Amino acid sequence: MSDTTVLTSLPQTHRLLTIMQALRDPVSGCPWDRKQTYDTIVPYTLEEAYEVADAIERGDFEELHGELGDLLFQVIFYAQIGQEEGRFDFESIAEKVSDKLVSRHPHVFGDKAFSTDEELKKHWEQQKHRERQGKDESNTSLLDDLPKHFPALSLAQKMQKRVGRHGFDWPEVSGVIDKLEEEIAELKQAIANNDQQNIEEEIGDLLFSCVNLSRHLKVDAEAALRKSARKFEARFRKLEDHLVQQNLTVDTATLEQLDEAWNAAKQLHK
Repeated sequence: MSDTTVLTSLPQTHRLLTIMQALRDPVSGCPWDRKQTYDTIVPYTLEEAYEVADAIERGDFEELHGELGDLLFQVIFYAQIGQEEGRFDFESIAEKVSDKLVSRHPHVFGDKAFSTDEELKKHWEQQKHRERQGKDESNTSLLDDLPKHFPALSLAQKMQKRVGRHGFDWPEVSGVIDKLEEEIAELKQAIANNDQQNIEEEIGDLLFSCVNLSRHLKVDAEAALRKSARKFEARFRKLEDHLVQQNLTVDTATLEQLDEAWNAAKQLHK
């Protein structure tokens, strides 16, 4: 019986783990897979996670099916390296996340009850904070253990969400809007002063306030910006098509022609 035949007869999780072990085999494995490390795999993990998000946002569930498999393979890859180093394996990873889910859901796996969603969210954050402190006794800040390599918008929103759960927040969205307008005024002043360093700082503050507004309005800032970028792309492609019909390009059209083409593209996109 060939190795391929044996592989196809295995339960799928066992099959995937066996394939990963074969890819990393020091003698007969794939040269590329053998030389990978935790660090070198990270860019692929991020790419696969974004491809999952993209498939979901486009509603392409056939594509999502495949992308989830690619993302799972990333976990299997890390698990294999961890097993080789005697640190952890796939079973211990599954055990750890199972224990965590049970401890964070006492209302499902225990007899605790929450009367509101806010009580549930507060318990969730408190439990996570206790877990962070348990990992490292030096963890004393609510902002400890934040993923520093998050995309900036996601990191800002996660920071704001975490401190907001503990009362450091605007009670009403009007306060966030006032702060946004204040940041715009400060940016205008920095531009008037031609202060490039301050301009960068004020743009950062403005973006941070925009994220805060998104959070208050229950909008994911990262997802919202991706959707706007895709909307711009779709409209710009229609603008290019519109210009081609007039024997023009973006480079040869006047500002007035570009403006007219953009308005036409917006109507077509709607």
